[in-house]
Amino acid sequence: MTKHLGKGAASGSEVEVEHSVLAYLHGHPQAADTLRGIVNWWLPQQRYENGCQHIEHVLGRLVAEGLLHCDQLPDGEVLYALNKHTRSPQPH
Repeated sequence: MTKHLGKGAASGSEVEVEHSVLAYLHGHPQAADTLRGIVNWWLPQQRYENGCQHIEHVLGRLVAEGLLHCDQLPDGEVLYALNKHTRSPQPH
């Protein structure tokens, strides 16, 4: 991977920000904003999108394992709930 952060080694958080900004721009190639706009809009949106994708994957796995069940609502959203027919391990 090519470093884009100038001299010295980049910290983990700097690399995360770099990846988030570049991912946002790849998804929105016409985007342009100020530092304030990037901090307030791009980064939170990128984290939210990535977080939702990760959570959706986990929920899908729990449904596949029979621990949760899901129902599609009329508006297309999916409602997740504990599958009452399966005894799941209790959280610690």
